[in-house]
Amino acid sequence: MSRIKRRQFLQFTGSFLSTLGLSQLDIQQQGNKMGKLLAQSTPRKLALLVGINQYAEDAGFSNLQGCITDVELQRQLLTYRFGFNPKDILTLTDAQATRTGILKAFEEHLIKQAKPGDVVVFHYSGHGSQVVDPDKDYPDGLNSTFVPADSKLPPDYPVKGGAVQDIMGHTLFLLMSALQTENVTAVLDSCHSGGGTRGNFRVRSRDGGRQLEASAAEFEYQQQWLSRLNLSPEEFIKQRRAGIAKGAVIASTKRNQLAADSPFSDFFAGAFTYLMTQYLWQQTGTEVLANAIPNIARSTTQLSFSRQEPIFEVKPNSGNDNKPLYFINRQTQPAEAVVTNVNGDQATLWLGGLDPQSLAAFGKGAVLTVVDARGGEQGLVQLESRNGLIGQGKLLQNAQPGSLLQERARGIPTDINLRIGLDLSLGNDAGSAKQAIDAIRRIEVVPVQQKEVHYILGRMTGTYRQELQSRQIPNLPAVDSIGLFSPSLEVIPNSFGAAGEPVSAAVSRLQAKLKSLLAARIVKLTLNSNSSRLNLVVSMTPENQSQVLAQSFTARGGGQPSVQPKVASTVTQLPLQTPIQFQIENKESRDLYLSVLVIDSSGEISVVFPNQWTASDDVTRVSAGQTLAIPDSNKDGFKLITQEPKGLTEVLIVASSFPLRKALQALRQLSSQTGVGRGPVTLNQPAEVMGDLLDDLGETSRGMPAAAINPAVRGIDTTQMAALSISFEVI
Repeated sequence: MSRIKRRQFLQFTGSFLSTLGLSQLDIQQQGNKMGKLLAQSTPRKLALLVGINQYAEDAGFSNLQGCITDVELQRQLLTYRFGFNPKDILTLTDAQATRTGILKAFEEHLIKQAKPGDVVVFHYSGHGSQVVDPDKDYPDGLNSTFVPADSKLPPDYPVKGGAVQDIMGHTLFLLMSALQTENVTAVLDSCHSGGGTRGNFRVRSRDGGRQLEASAAEFEYQQQWLSRLNLSPEEFIKQRRAGIAKGAVIASTKRNQLAADSPFSDFFAGAFTYLMTQYLWQQTGTEVLANAIPNIARSTTQLSFSRQEPIFEVKPNSGNDNKPLYFINRQTQPAEAVVTNVNGDQATLWLGGLDPQSLAAFGKGAVLTVVDARGGEQGLVQLESRNGLIGQGKLLQNAQPGSLLQERARGIPTDINLRIGLDLSLGNDAGSAKQAIDAIRRIEVVPVQQKEVHYILGRMTGTYRQELQSRQIPNLPAVDSIGLFSPSLEVIPNSFGAAGEPVSAAVSRLQAKLKSLLAARIVKLTLNSNSSRLNLVVSMTPENQSQVLAQSFTARGGGQPSVQPKVASTVTQLPLQTPIQFQIENKESRDLYLSVLVIDSSGEISVVFPNQWTASDDVTRVSAGQTLAIPDSNKDGFKLITQEPKGLTEVLIVASSFPLRKALQALRQLSSQTGVGRGPVTLNQPAEVMGDLLDDLGETSRGMPAAAINPAVRGIDTTQMAALSISFEVI
C-alpha cells in the first residue's frame, strides 16, 4: 500500500483519521505465521457500535439507509468470529446516537471498563462533515467530524453559517487517549466530501466547511478532558499532529473520496463495512492490518464507487500495522454463515460471510456445511429462504446455535434477471424507456435509490460530461447521447449512440449489449474462490515471463501459490497492447475440465479456452498435476493482447470435475458459423452459452441429498467445481 504523507492523513482528528475507500480482489489466504509471534493476552473485548440512518426531519440533509445494517454486520462478526461476549458489545442506533449519547457511551462502556491489555473496537457509520478548526492543523483550516443524530444545519444555512452539534475529530483523539489499553481499533464508515446521491448510491457526507463551527459545548467538553488527562493545549496539538493516539484507525475512504451507502440484493449497507466484515469472515489465518486493508480495497473495484479506497493509520512507532486486525488472533474456522437460533429442525442463520456478488445464488436450494473447530463436516443445512443476510434453513443433521457454516452448494436461479435503473436525465422519455426495456426477456427496470441495480440507462448531460472531464476520463460520449452507466454513474464503454437519438432506438441498439451484460452476471454468480474445495491456482504474467502480475487461488483447496505477489491496494494496470499469459495449475489428483472467459469493460464476452473446435471432447480437459498456459506459444496461433476499450477487464476461470459437454457443443456451433477452427471466439448469444455452461456445472450437485435439489435453480457443489477471477485495468 502506498504511503500517504502525514500532513495529508491528519485531517479527521488533526491526526485521528482520514476517510476510507474501495476496489475488487479475490480474497487471498494469508497463513498463520504471525499468529504465535503476535499473540496477545486479551482478558476482555469491548465494542461500541454506532449507526445512524435517521436524522431529524429539520436537520437540513438526507437520511441514510445502510448504517443500522453496518452495526449488525460488526456485531455478528465480533461475536461469532472474534469471540466477543454479546454483553460487552454496546450498540447505539438512530435516536440513541445523539452527541451526548455517543460521548457518554464511549466514557461509560469503553473508558471506564477497558483495562491494560483489553481489546476495544469503536465503529461509526453515518454522515461525516467538516467544521472550522481554530488550531488549523491542516492548511484548509478544517477538522472532520461525526454527525450525531441530533445535529442540524443552522436554520439559514447556506446563506448564514453557525454552530452544529457535531463530534470533532479532536474530541475522538482525547477519548482514545483516555483508554488504558493500546489494543484499540476505530472503524469509520463516513466521509466529508461530496454529499447527496450519486447514481444508485447515497453519500455519507453532510455539507460542511468554513461556514460551520463546533458548538460551545463541544469545546467545553474538550477542555474537561484536557484537564482530566493533565494535558496542556500546546501538548494536545503536538500529540495529535504527531499521529493517532492509540492502536489503529481504519477509514472507508481517502479525504477526497465518497463513502457509499449501497444497495445489496434486498438490503442496504455501507459498501466498505460489508466488504470488510465479509472479508474477515472468510480469512483462513491471522490477517495483519498492512495486508488486510489493501486486500479489502481491491475487493471493491466492481462495487460502489470504483475510486473509493480504504486507508489506515497506526500509532507512530507501534508496529501495529503488522499486528492482527482488532488485535485478536482468530481461532475459529472461516465461514460463510453461522447458526444463530435452532427450533426443532429449523435454524436461523446469519449470512454475513457471503460475497455480495453471489447473494442471488443463496436462496432456496443452497446447502451449507456445519463445520467443527478443525473444519470437519458435522452436518448440512438446506437454505429455504433469505431476507437480507438472515436465512431460514432446515437442519439435515443436528447443529447448535453458534455453529459455523461453510458453503457446500449454491443454487443459481434459472430465471436470473439484469436490473436496469432509469436516470433522471431521461426526463419525459423514462416511460418509453421502461416500456422498451420491459419487452426484452430477463431485463427489468427497477427504481434507483430503492433497490440494487446493475446498470443505469441515462442521457449524457452537460453537467455529467463536465464532471467526467474534470476526472480526465477520455473518449466521453456527446452531450444528449443515450447509453449505459454503472450504478455509480461511470460510463460503460461502447454503449452510447449519437446525440439526439430517440430513447426507443437507443434501447433497440443496446439489446445485444444488455444480453451480454446479463450473461456476465449469470456466470459471475459461480465465482467461489473462497469456498471451493478444488485445488487450483491461476496466475497472470507478461507473455513468456515469470513475473506474477495478479493471482487467484482456492483458499480452501489445500494448496498455496508457489509465488506470492506483492499485496497491492489497487487492481493491476496494464497499458494497451500488452501481451499477457495465464498459467492455470490443476493441483488436484484428478483431471478437471476448464473454460476460460474474458469480459471486457464494455461487457463483451470472449472464450479463450477451449480454443480448438474440431478436436475431440477432451479439448477442455486439464490432466491431474498439469499446468495449462493460455496462450501456449508452442501450439496456439494467437496472442492475448490488451486492447480497447480501456477500463476493467475480468478473466473468469471455471473448472469442473465433470465434462463441459453442452457448453462445448454450443461453442462448436458458433465456430462453425464463423468458420473459425481454433482460437478465441466472441459470443454473439452469450446468455444461451452461459446457460449451457451452468447446465454442465449443475452436474456437480448430483451427489447432494435429494432434499437439497430445487428444480428452479442450478446447484453447484464446491467439492466438484471452482470459479476464479482475475481482474486488470487497461489504461
